[in-house]
Amino acid sequence: MKQCTHSDALPHPEPEPLDETCPECLRDGTHPVQLRLCLSCGHVGCCDSSPGRHATEHHARSGHPVMRTFEPGEDWRWCFVDHVLV
Repeated sequence: MKQCTHSDALPHPEPEPLDETCPECLRDGTHPVQLRLCLSCGHVGCCDSSPGRHATEHHARSGHPVMRTFEPGEDWRWCFVDHVLV
């Protein structure tokens, strides 16, 4: 089974969220479907079901590998590089 090779390098504690919602969606006047938190820097971005796909865009721009859901009641992480749940 494939595993994430980046989770051990994540900061502890995890970074504080830089925003409460996706700033790119606010800028663009769109509505995020669900939010994701970058575990390297705290950027909040929208999921791939949102028009802007800003969490994935942030990964592509920054290279930050792992994000977690930023939705209440959810607790999962995704590694963009290894394409696996962490």
